[in-house]
Amino acid sequence: MPLYHKLGDFPQKRHTQFEKPNGGFYYEQLFGTEGFHGHSSLSYHVHRPTQVKEILNSYSVEPKIAIGKNIKSLLFKGFELKPENDFLDSRKAMLVNKDCIIGLAAPKESLRSYFYKNADADEMLFIHRGKGKLRTMLGNIPFEYGDYLIIPRGIIYQIEFETEDNRLFYVESYTPFYTPKRYKNQSGQHLEHSPFCERDFILPNELETHDEKGDFLMKIKKEGMIHEVVYATHPFDVVGWDGYNFPYGFSIHNFEPITGRVHQPPPVHQTFETAAFVVCSFCPRLYDYHPKAIPAPYNHSNIDSDEVLYYVDGDFMSRNNIEQGHITLHPKGIPHGPAPGAMERSIGHKETQELAVMVDTFRPLMVTEEAMGLDDGKYYQSWTE
Repeated sequence: MPLYHKLGDFPQKRHTQFEKPNGGFYYEQLFGTEGFHGHSSLSYHVHRPTQVKEILNSYSVEPKIAIGKNIKSLLFKGFELKPENDFLDSRKAMLVNKDCIIGLAAPKESLRSYFYKNADADEMLFIHRGKGKLRTMLGNIPFEYGDYLIIPRGIIYQIEFETEDNRLFYVESYTPFYTPKRYKNQSGQHLEHSPFCERDFILPNELETHDEKGDFLMKIKKEGMIHEVVYATHPFDVVGWDGYNFPYGFSIHNFEPITGRVHQPPPVHQTFETAAFVVCSFCPRLYDYHPKAIPAPYNHSNIDSDEVLYYVDGDFMSRNNIEQGHITLHPKGIPHGPAPGAMERSIGHKETQELAVMVDTFRPLMVTEEAMGLDDGKYYQSWTE
C-alpha cells in the first residue's frame, strides 16, 4: 500500500524500548513483504506473537483440476454455488495457475470461532452481496456491496457479516497487489489522471487490543494445506502500529471511468496489478462519442493472457444471456468478442450501467472440478450465428 498509516501507540524511535504502564515491555514485530525490500509495518504487542501451544490437524485444500490445458471459452453460473455456514468451507476455487487462485464464496455465517491467516497469498475479496466488518490484527474495516478488500499475506483476520445472503468473488495472489504504476509518481502518490486517489481508500480503524491468555485457534493456509494452530494469547493484542503494509478497502463505485471518442482498451479500467495478472473494474460510464463510434468492444485475440470476467450488476451490453454472478473465461490462443448482434445493437447508445470485475492472467488458467459443476456447457458456441 503506497500510503503511510498508523493506529494506536508506539515509540517515537523504532526498535527501542516500549514500556507498559504497569511494568514490562511491549513486543515489537516487523510485518514485511518481499523480505526486507517491500512494504512493511511495525506492530507492538501485549504478548509475544510467537506463543504456539499446539498444532492440531493439517489437511489439504488444494483444488482438484478438471481441465489442465484449456482452449474452450467457458461460462460458470456463480450464484448456483451452494451457500455454506463456514467462511473457509464456503470458498471454492474456480480457476488456478502458479500465480493465483480465482474463486467464489457464499458464507452464511460470520467467522468467529477461529482466526485465519493466509501465509502464501495476498487476498482480494470483492463483496458482491453482503455487509459487515473485516476484523484484523491491525484494525477493522467496514465493508458493503461493491467493496474490494485487499488483505496482505500474513494478516490475521476474522470476518463479521450483518447479512446471511453473502456472495464474494476472490483472488489469492502469490505476489502482492499494487495500484498501477502508471497512475503514480516516483513517490507513489496517485496522479491527476488516475481514476481514483488516496481519499478513496478505506483504511483500518478501530484497533482492537485484547490482553487475553488461553487457547486461540488459528487456521493457517500454507502450500495448499490448512494447519490448525493453537496460540496461547489472543491474536488481536496490538496496542499500536505504523507503516505501509496493512489491509484496506476500495469501493468499485469510486472508480472514475476513463472514456474517449472511440472504444477504449481494457487497461483504462485497470484497478490493481501484480507481477502476474491485472484486475480491472468495468463501471457505469458514458459510451464513446465519435459520430461513427461502435460502443461494443472489438473482437480481440488475447494471445498473451487468459481473461476472466465476473459480472456484478447492470446490463452487459457485449454479451447475451449474462446474469449476475456469472463468470466467463476467455482463454489465450483464440479470439473472443461481442455476441452476435451485440455490436449492431450497441450503435447509438449513450451510456451503460454495467458493473463487472475482470482478471487477466499472464499464464493460462486451469479449470477446477468445482467450476465445472457450475459450467453452462455451451458458452463456447455462443458466437455461432
